[in-house]
Amino acid sequence: MTAYRISEAARLLGVSDDTVRRWIDHGTLPATDESPVRIPGDALAAHAAELATAASDPLDQLTSARNRFVGLVTRVQVDGVMAQVDIQAGSHRVVSLMSAEAVRELALEPGSLAVAVVKATTVVVEIPKQ
Repeated sequence: MTAYRISEAARLLGVSDDTVRRWIDHGTLPATDESPVRIPGDALAAHAAELATAASDPLDQLTSARNRFVGLVTRVQVDGVMAQVDIQAGSHRVVSLMSAEAVRELALEPGSLAVAVVKATTVVVEIPKQ
């Protein structure tokens, strides 16, 4: 059975070593009695899948698009008529190129809640109705 050291588990999950230790202390992650402590691979995989659960979609609408990433706008860079909008959706960074007019109409700014909808090669950014 594959098992991972705390530092390896932390790197794979994108958290600090201390966070993994706290999860072990609280029983969230099982650990071996070995020295150094190891986390069984199957338990680590299950925990990674649980952490990857997407945030709920605030738009609550029917759509044919299946690749929807709910996240926070982390950067908006406007340059003339075009803009780049970065969204952090869990461990995924989604970048959308759109018109500066669309950025203004959607009032996109760092910290805004947004949904990146990926269909083919196009990324559509949606926000909940106010």
